[in-house]
Amino acid sequence: MDHGDHVALIRGGAEGAGPQWLELGAGDGAFTLALADVLGGGAITALDLDRRALTALAARLAARFPATRVATFTGDFTRGLPPGPFEGVLAANSLHFVRDPVPVLRAIHRVLRPGGRLVVVEYDADRGNPWVPHPISFARWRTMAPLGGFASPRLLHRIPSRFLGSIYAAATERISDSSVLHSGPHGDDREE
Repeated sequence: MDHGDHVALIRGGAEGAGPQWLELGAGDGAFTLALADVLGGGAITALDLDRRALTALAARLAARFPATRVATFTGDFTRGLPPGPFEGVLAANSLHFVRDPVPVLRAIHRVLRPGGRLVVVEYDADRGNPWVPHPISFARWRTMAPLGGFASPRLLHRIPSRFLGSIYAAATERISDSSVLHSGPHGDDREE
C-alpha cells in the first residue's frame, strides 16, 4: 500500500468529522500522514508503544503537513487513552493486536465527543497469523461496534491485500452514554 491507498481507505470517515483526532497504534505514521492529508490541518494525538517511531512520525508530519499539529504519547492503548474529547479516533491496523477489543472500544467511547467518529482499518478476515493475531472481519465488526457504544458501522473502502485477502476501512459514530432514553412525565404520569 502507498499513501494514496491509505488516504482512499480513510477519507470517507475522516472528512467533515472535525479537526481533533486520536490515532491508536500510530507506528511510523503511514496512516497519520493520510489523516493529516485528509484533514488539511487540525491536531492529531498519536499513541504508540514505540517512542522512536513517534519521534520519526512527528518529524515526517512536520515536514509534509506543517499545518497539522501533532502530540505524541508513548503507551499501550489497552491500558488507557489520552484525555479527550476528540472528534475522531483512527484505529488503523491496531485493534487486531487485541484479543477482546470491546474494552478498548468502551475507552474510545469515553474520549470521543457525542457524535464523534471512529474509523477502523482492518483485515477482512476472522483467522489470523503471527503478524495479525486477531483480525476483525467487517461482518464481525458490524456486531462488535455496538457493544462498545457505537452505531452500526458503514464500509468506506476496501483494497486487496497479500495478507488475509483484503483490507477495509469502516466508520461509525459514538452514540449516547445510555441505551435507556429518559423523558419527562406524560399523560397520567404527571406529578401535580
